[in-house]
Amino acid sequence: MQAVANVPLVVDLDGTLTPTDTLVESVVHLVKSAPTCALKLPFWLLGGKAAFKAAIARHANFAPQNLPLREPLVAYLQEEKARGRKIVLATAAHRSIADRVAQQVGVFDVVLATEEGLNLKGKNKLELIQLRLGKEFVYAGDSSADLPIWDAAQAAVLVGVSPEVAASVGKKVPIEREFSNEAAGFSMWLRALRVHQWMKNLLLFVPVLTAFSFIGPTTFLTLLLGFFAFSFAASATYMVNDLWDLENDRAHPRKKSRPFASARLPILNGVAMAGMLLAAALVMASVVSLKFFLMLLLYLVLTSAYSWVLKQYVLIDVLMLSLLYTLRIVAGSVAIGVMTSSWLLAFSVFFFLSLALVKRCSELVVQDNGGKSATRGRDYRVKDLVVLWPLGVGSALCAVVVFGLFINAPSTHVSYATPELLWLVALCLIYWIARLWIKTSRGEMHDDPVVYAIKNRGSRITVAAMIVLLLLAQFVDFWKFLL
Repeated sequence: MQAVANVPLVVDLDGTLTPTDTLVESVVHLVKSAPTCALKLPFWLLGGKAAFKAAIARHANFAPQNLPLREPLVAYLQEEKARGRKIVLATAAHRSIADRVAQQVGVFDVVLATEEGLNLKGKNKLELIQLRLGKEFVYAGDSSADLPIWDAAQAAVLVGVSPEVAASVGKKVPIEREFSNEAAGFSMWLRALRVHQWMKNLLLFVPVLTAFSFIGPTTFLTLLLGFFAFSFAASATYMVNDLWDLENDRAHPRKKSRPFASARLPILNGVAMAGMLLAAALVMASVVSLKFFLMLLLYLVLTSAYSWVLKQYVLIDVLMLSLLYTLRIVAGSVAIGVMTSSWLLAFSVFFFLSLALVKRCSELVVQDNGGKSATRGRDYRVKDLVVLWPLGVGSALCAVVVFGLFINAPSTHVSYATPELLWLVALCLIYWIARLWIKTSRGEMHDDPVVYAIKNRGSRITVAAMIVLLLLAQFVDFWKFLL
């Protein structure tokens, strides 16, 4: 191994220096920034791969500054560079991307990349490496496509390769270093699907409880099917949103660790999974009823509008989030064929607006603590907190006022056995919301209040107390025992 210690080290980009694929990233960026260009992709491909990459580079203007890098590999390259070794970047990515990545990393002496008329992959890459560096070089790659280059190298640096590829390379050339991939198992997919967010879809069961109807097997199965339809659709939209928002997530102190932003899950796998989930959701919704199917379509239209456009506009985004929460309650009513109470709709709009504002204020507090003045990708600034704090707390108190008026309504006294117990629910609600906002002001709130509600012990106890009190108020006549 010492014989090749000073031989130039040639490093691949896609899948090696970065775990992602810059061509796929560029296409996503192109579709986002210039959607009409997506129609031109097949025609660009007819001109060959080099011309295809050049066309995308011209139109996408993809900036790779926040691309996730394999930090252990970068550290090794820095050590070798400090030792005086020549470091070369050789990639099938377009020259415009390769040069900017090389500038960002700051260790490369030479950059070889795809240019007009030359797709630098496979045989073309090997020929150019040998032309520029000679016959002696060490190559760092990540897949079986690099086998011909490893065969011609003096040694290999293996990055996230399969055991089969590693064994094949090891039989022919010495292994200088090996870097393994972080395992992207089932738990990583659960994070990408955001299964914890399925809790929101329990709102579909709210109408059957407020209608005081008996939950028979048919009703339960109908709502359960609707629950999974909304959950699968939500997971699909979350993944599409994460892919759509890659650049902003990578610039965020917390969101940069998301599965797609960190490139621990491939983008194309995410697209395929989102498509399968969406298809399954639509099939299940159609089984429930045509009206429920239309409600799911409306949800998809609104959440897509939010993800692609509306979340960029101050206040409109939180109003849309509040509407999406309320839509789930209406969808539950449609699924079982009951009317949605006007009290319930008014309460949900104010309550969920407050939760949406918790989310935005939490993000701004994080930005403020990090010395930043605004959030990227959204029209919010740290100085907006002076308006958002009272607006969020005020919305929460409006929800409590609506709940108080509901307690005094004649229909409530008819429907509940002991409606006076609902005042204890109101007190718990005030405590829970106030505690939520205090945690937010301290910077202790998670990006998503739903995650906080699930994980925080005090929150779980308060929510459980409210549920118990609601059931007691509805079914137990305490006055019968006391009088």
